[in-house]
Amino acid sequence: MTPKWLSRVLRPKVPALSKTYDYVIVGAGSAGCLLANRLSKDPKNKVLLVEAGSHDKHFWVHVPVGYLYTMGDQQTSWGYHTEPQPGMSGRSIAYPRGRLLGGCSSINGMIYQRGQERDYNRWELEHKNPGWNWSAVSKYFNNMLDYDIPDGNPDYKRGGEWHVEPPRVRWEVLDSFIEGAKEIGIPEIKDFNHSDRPAVGYFQVNQRKGVRLSSYRAFIHPILHRPNLNLLTDHLTKRVEISQTEKKVTGLDLLPTDGGEAFRVHATKEIILSAGAIGSPQILMLSGVGDPRALTHIGIEPKLDLPGVGQNLHDHLQIRTAFRLHRPGILTLNQLANSPWGQLKMGLQYLTTQTGPLSMAPSQVGMFAKSNEEEPTPNIQYHVQPLSLDSFGKPLHEFPGMTLSVCNLRPTSRGSVTLTSNDPKDKPKIDPNYLSTEYDRRVASESIRHARKLAGTNAVKALQPEEIVPGSSIQTDEDLAKSAGGISASIFHPVGTCRMGPKDDKKNVVDNTLTVHGLQGLRVVDASIMPSIVSGRYRIIQIYMYTYTYIYDIYNKMYLHIKMYVYICACIFCYIYT
Repeated sequence: MTPKWLSRVLRPKVPALSKTYDYVIVGAGSAGCLLANRLSKDPKNKVLLVEAGSHDKHFWVHVPVGYLYTMGDQQTSWGYHTEPQPGMSGRSIAYPRGRLLGGCSSINGMIYQRGQERDYNRWELEHKNPGWNWSAVSKYFNNMLDYDIPDGNPDYKRGGEWHVEPPRVRWEVLDSFIEGAKEIGIPEIKDFNHSDRPAVGYFQVNQRKGVRLSSYRAFIHPILHRPNLNLLTDHLTKRVEISQTEKKVTGLDLLPTDGGEAFRVHATKEIILSAGAIGSPQILMLSGVGDPRALTHIGIEPKLDLPGVGQNLHDHLQIRTAFRLHRPGILTLNQLANSPWGQLKMGLQYLTTQTGPLSMAPSQVGMFAKSNEEEPTPNIQYHVQPLSLDSFGKPLHEFPGMTLSVCNLRPTSRGSVTLTSNDPKDKPKIDPNYLSTEYDRRVASESIRHARKLAGTNAVKALQPEEIVPGSSIQTDEDLAKSAGGISASIFHPVGTCRMGPKDDKKNVVDNTLTVHGLQGLRVVDASIMPSIVSGRYRIIQIYMYTYTYIYDIYNKMYLHIKMYVYICACIFCYIYT
């Protein structure tokens, strides 16, 4: 862990802190960094970006495989754990959330995906959010893109901040999986982002020449020289100050993490919460926005009755099926990681070329498929790894192994985030309520059967796989669903806790412009606003799309105000001179 004195030295150099800004953004993560970049592009906007964590100059933040270390490091992650989950054999599982510049984009899996067209159309049609359909929002995806894929999609933009490139390592075992998928009728594809059909292939990643690219490195680090942008690290948000008579946000109370005194900053235009699906509802509840009875119970004065705050939590749960490979001579990460010479080889390869196993995302190959033919589009996603282990965080096995992890893309289980006290330093209670519906348990058992089907193809059978997790003796649907709870883990895609939708539904928290219902000057711009999760890895591109939608709403309102001003001036002119 970096000493406190060194952390102070490493903090980005920023202008002196003021007490008043046009916009104050809470959370220097995926959405907050792009938002601060675009808003501060106008030199008339004075912007403050607040981050609870510290700098990103931790060595393993930038090495792609470093997620293995940063997700569990208190210096880079909040260290959350879920409540014990009845659907997961009573286990409490780790729930990493980034606590540093770049947020979760500094510790995540780096996979570039957009989700399915159907997901966005549901937001408009089923959840009644005008303007949130695929044709309306897809135009924003390209705005920040630097698509560096040889022979890739020619419609994708080059030259933006957000760099996308192919993986810099390949494995024979992964190529065998792709061939096995093709045997069961799933086509190989180069780009998952322009099709809702079943497909298999290597993932594209958010790296630049083999180095992790976080939202901070892409959008904030290059513009720290802007005099109208302040970046404040190592400060918790204590509460948003709300005027009950005007139902308007008046300020933001900040608390230094080094033990200093709390102080207040003001925003003349808006305060934007971009603290994520755990942090944003926590801040709202600490500010008195939420279920009045629950808030009163822990000593918080209710300011606004919005019982949907913190509800509707859902996430992608990954079920790990693991196989020991008996084919002589087959190489996986297991052998390299457990050998001093293998470790040396990997280190030298990365240091000299930024390629090889240390440049790996958590999964290099993916596949989208249907767990049953009743599904309209693929409802399960594979993350395939050239390694095996007993559980996440445990050592890799000594023998060659492969893991076929499968997640339900559209879970129906819903949980919550609630406060344990009125102290912002206390961690909230996170209860995803995994595998609590019959549909999710059925898809879990179907997923294990589907993975076994892949392992039985000629291409994969050539590797001589032996199922070690959950074990071939488990066969009935009931036993498979039960075993899934014991071998699964989150892939860290929590959404929905500040749900977007019309005000007449009390479960909704923000409207389709991401403004908090019943409050002036406060918006939420992050994954918490998702009414339902997208079918894929949402972490970067979807949140950036929210940011663009938010910014366009701001400038559309400015345009209307200017238009009205011109109209009034014209009327006055006509009245005087006619």
